[in-house]
Amino acid sequence: QVQLVESGGGSVQAGGSLSLSCAASGRTFSTHAMGWFRQAPRKEREFVASITWSGGSTNYADSVMGRFTIAKDNAKNAVYLQMVNLKPEDTAVYYCAATNLYCAGSGCYETVYDYDSWGQGTQVTVSS
Repeated sequence: QVQLVESGGGSVQAGGSLSLSCAASGRTFSTHAMGWFRQAPRKEREFVASITWSGGSTNYADSVMGRFTIAKDNAKNAVYLQMVNLKPEDTAVYYCAATNLYCAGSGCYETVYDYDSWGQGTQVTVSS
């Protein structure tokens, strides 16, 4: 099992920027990918971005493409989410996730079922 702790959430006006961090500990050697998801009130948790741990391949939801950037630091066992040009619809609790599932090809690491470890979440609020 991998333990994940997110940080960096907060409140910002539309058009602003925020950076989220996720620190991983525990059985990190078995991690194949990490991702960010978000959940707004009364909505299902949705995919935001993912990154493979070895090759660094990234994938983004269409709604954040070009505005969000996921990155990792293997030495620190950390993953980051840089968010710019934030919109009110980006308001949600953001969750970091990790998986030891190996997947190749398109569509990998885009659903909650692909991940087996989750952080506690951090709130991001964007006001108009």
